[in-house]
Amino acid sequence: MIPTPAYRDKSIAVLGLGRTGLAAARALAASGANVRAWDDTAAGRAAAAGIPLDDLNGTVWTGTDALVLSPGIPSTYPTPHPAVARAKSARVPVISDIEIFARSRTALPRHKVAAITGTNGKSTTAALLHHLLHAGGAASALGGNIGYAALGLDILPEGGVYVLELSSYQIELTENLQADLAILLNIAPDHLDRHGGMAGYIAAKTRLFAMQAQDQIAIIGMDDADSRKIATSCRRKVVPISGQTAQKGGVYVENGRLIDDLDGQKTRLSDQQDWPALKGPHNAQNAAAAAAAARLLGLDAGAIRRGLISYQALPHRMEPVGAAHGLLFVNDSKATNLSSAAKAIAAYPKVCWIAGGIAKDTDFSLLDAVSGHIEKAYLIGRDAETFKEKLNGKAAVFMAGTLERAVSQAIADCEGKGSGVILLSPACASFDQFSDFADRGDQFRALAEKYTGANA
Repeated sequence: MIPTPAYRDKSIAVLGLGRTGLAAARALAASGANVRAWDDTAAGRAAAAGIPLDDLNGTVWTGTDALVLSPGIPSTYPTPHPAVARAKSARVPVISDIEIFARSRTALPRHKVAAITGTNGKSTTAALLHHLLHAGGAASALGGNIGYAALGLDILPEGGVYVLELSSYQIELTENLQADLAILLNIAPDHLDRHGGMAGYIAAKTRLFAMQAQDQIAIIGMDDADSRKIATSCRRKVVPISGQTAQKGGVYVENGRLIDDLDGQKTRLSDQQDWPALKGPHNAQNAAAAAAAARLLGLDAGAIRRGLISYQALPHRMEPVGAAHGLLFVNDSKATNLSSAAKAIAAYPKVCWIAGGIAKDTDFSLLDAVSGHIEKAYLIGRDAETFKEKLNGKAAVFMAGTLERAVSQAIADCEGKGSGVILLSPACASFDQFSDFADRGDQFRALAEKYTGANA
């Protein structure tokens, strides 16, 4: 647990008692803050054993020093949560758990922070960088929007690296995080309702660089126009990374080869064909970003090469979950937008693509470049009909309705050919049929294991 001495004797409210809110409340209380917390769900409140509860929807905000807001709760758009609106009216600062972490860093042994954001790939890149550091013998902790909440991490020894995956929701409520390495992978439309449109979304992401000190480094992806524009205007030292093209002074993958040009030497670090858990063009960019950060944090080429080879895929992110009779099942349930799904589809020559749920976007032009990779689309969930209309002329469609029926039909179609990749990469939110993307992925894994176990 991260100590938070800057908040000792302060009156702090915490709204939302999921993973992030619970960690914040407990860290603050342990350091002597006067904490009162609330969750609008009975289940959330039940999980808060030992934390004083106070219904923040009707509380008096006089004397409150800050409101810590869990990432899933809107602070501005589309409309602020009622408790947030009342806190703002009372001029109470609304902050993230990452802001508390930032203000608590002086209480920790000397360390560095690598902060990673972007529309797609941030979980994989964060987990990969943590793996590279750990495998290379460096002290590292992984948290934020992945795994443990930042305030729930263990204290690292001197010289350690906190690897933090950060969502736009967290960054927009953070003022003082000076990340030694700030990494932006890419920008694509996502969460626009929470940021009032694309401009607000981009502004939230780029705050990560605005908070840095002058001598700190920005690592920015060059594979999309918005990120390139951000790199051009960034006032920090920029290290460019790419999964597609050469980048002078950066790290990139070109023709399947990972190249380190940080020192102008164009050193070949490794080949993507040797990374079993990092297939596809999108993972080329993820690997370039993690390798660049690892090099800047002191790892040598050999350590990076060994780490890339030994890395295992994250659950629900391009995760192989079974194979039998020439059929490969890939769980990419965390792909909740079309941009992310397109990258997954591109990783294989042909896929039986399971998609659908609650659509976030309907710009199916994102699939134009990969539609030839789709053998057939098996559609599930609330917006299956919308997907069917948009896919007209791009791919054959089977209206499955449910995940179980989609997997069953995909197996039948693939068995007829004797091989195939059955890819769950829904391009949609999951809440119409599942509790979350992890539940969706777990159910897909169970269906895959049922088939592969029966055919072992």
